[in-house]
Amino acid sequence: MPLPLYIVDAFTDRAFAGNPAAVCVLETNRWPDSGWMQAVAAEMNLSETAFVRPPAGGTNRGNGSAGPVHPIRYFTPTIEVALCGHATLASAHVWFAHRGVAPDRPIAFRTTADQTLTCSRADNGAISMEFPAHPVLSTDPAEAPVGLHAALGVEPEELLRVGPFWLARLGDAAAVRDLRPDHTALAQLAWGEAHGVVVTARGGATPDGRAADFSSRFFAPAAGIPEDPVTGSAHCALGPYWAERLGRHELLAFQASARGGVLDLRIDGPRVSLGGRAVTTVLGQWVGPDPAE
Repeated sequence: MPLPLYIVDAFTDRAFAGNPAAVCVLETNRWPDSGWMQAVAAEMNLSETAFVRPPAGGTNRGNGSAGPVHPIRYFTPTIEVALCGHATLASAHVWFAHRGVAPDRPIAFRTTADQTLTCSRADNGAISMEFPAHPVLSTDPAEAPVGLHAALGVEPEELLRVGPFWLARLGDAAAVRDLRPDHTALAQLAWGEAHGVVVTARGGATPDGRAADFSSRFFAPAAGIPEDPVTGSAHCALGPYWAERLGRHELLAFQASARGGVLDLRIDGPRVSLGGRAVTTVLGQWVGPDPAE
């Protein structure tokens, strides 16, 4: 049976920018075979493909009431990951724009890590998402993958293990923007339990000329992603990191990839609110092999 399939550019208000994610809408309350979902994600060949199930006991369309909770899973072209910000934003956009959820009602997604991610749509069309903040796991740079500095081509001013990746602070936003890492060398590093590295610095500017509080780029070779255009989950660490250093809890972030992406952040203790826009570029159906449950 054909399954609805969407491609959405997330964290942008225009096509061909931000981070594209595929969203596959499942029609049953059981997960299909993981191998099938991984094969679909490899076929889509985007940094993330989200698979979303109907809420428990309900239809896969929003009914205008508050609080439908949809189980969600995320796959890169090579692995399943526990959390993905831009694919969550893309999924929320699909339900608000195409599947009947009233714009004044929240929608929530439940991850395989038992995290509930609540998404709300503002009057201006921006979608905000509530995520858990990533804790600092290590302040010892000696635990980082051997050869990381050489592969990045720069010596970070600070290096921390935060959540599922390493965070490297550089001297200024220009250093982040102009960074030319050796992707082959990055892919050959022993990442252990980490997926990659986010580089960041204070300052920068968004494509519409606003002054950003900080800039970043994200490289995730262990997840099959040489460079991710915009990474919502990385900002679950970047937001608290910069909030502490800048003394503010509402921040404007710019991910300085070739496509670029803009995120509005609000940090509230152990929670981070990520806000951004999204644009649908493809409406279609999956008509390949049916999923095997």
